[in-house]
Amino acid sequence: MGRVSSRRMSDLRAGLAALALILAAPAGAFAADMPDLLRGSYTPTYVRWDGFYFGGHIGYSAMSINFGSASSNEVAYILRNTTLENEFSPSSWTVLGSSATSSMHYGAFAGYNWQWDQLVLGIDAGYTHMSSMAASASDSLGRIVTTSDKIQHDVTIAAQSSIKLIDYVALRGRAGYAFGQFLPYATLGFAVGRFNYSNSVALADAQTDMTTPPGTFLGTFVDSASDARDNTFQVGFVGGLGLDVQVMPNLFLRGEWELVDFWKVGGILTTVNSGRVGLGMRF
Repeated sequence: MGRVSSRRMSDLRAGLAALALILAAPAGAFAADMPDLLRGSYTPTYVRWDGFYFGGHIGYSAMSINFGSASSNEVAYILRNTTLENEFSPSSWTVLGSSATSSMHYGAFAGYNWQWDQLVLGIDAGYTHMSSMAASASDSLGRIVTTSDKIQHDVTIAAQSSIKLIDYVALRGRAGYAFGQFLPYATLGFAVGRFNYSNSVALADAQTDMTTPPGTFLGTFVDSASDARDNTFQVGFVGGLGLDVQVMPNLFLRGEWELVDFWKVGGILTTVNSGRVGLGMRF
């Protein structure tokens, strides 16, 4: 798992502390309105959020990685057109497990809101760049199977895989409800991520003819295959929850949690959880 410097952690703590102070600031004003609310004469007020906005953000992301299918394509290529693959599908065997990593991130966002009374709907685009979001796995798996042609196969698969998320762009729809200077909201949309990945497999198949016990050793078939790509793109679904807080007429602070679930990249599944704080300006 990636290490986060004390300076970066201090920046994140400072941002979260600022968000807490801003969220706490209106509490006194709301308490002062409580008598009016109890008398039934309280009229809720809310900020106008319609129009264009843009800003920047900083935060922390955790990525979970499932390498279980990372070696599938390479094993299938090595064993193409073989009885072993047709009957026992070694390409579907799970050689590698799961892993996790984390990274600081930074980026920018922009969007547009439409507002009907307290209901706010909008569209939001964001860019997130990872400081260092990479993980790897290596392992081996051995099995002995006998195919219908009476050949016993002592199969060993050794695999290695690595992946790095460089950055991603998200396009999201937003739905929020304004009250006071607060705008809590939910988001749903899709993302496009940029990855580097590499997979490599070494396969050994020791074959024994079992038609005449105790069997005749035929030799060991050995082969390898690999696949590596930089700057490859993959799409995924994105959703999240957030809170915008007006601090000046055209300035707002944002706190947000976001989940991105990418489709397979080189047979590797990745899910990214992010928490961030940001500062934005409205027009």
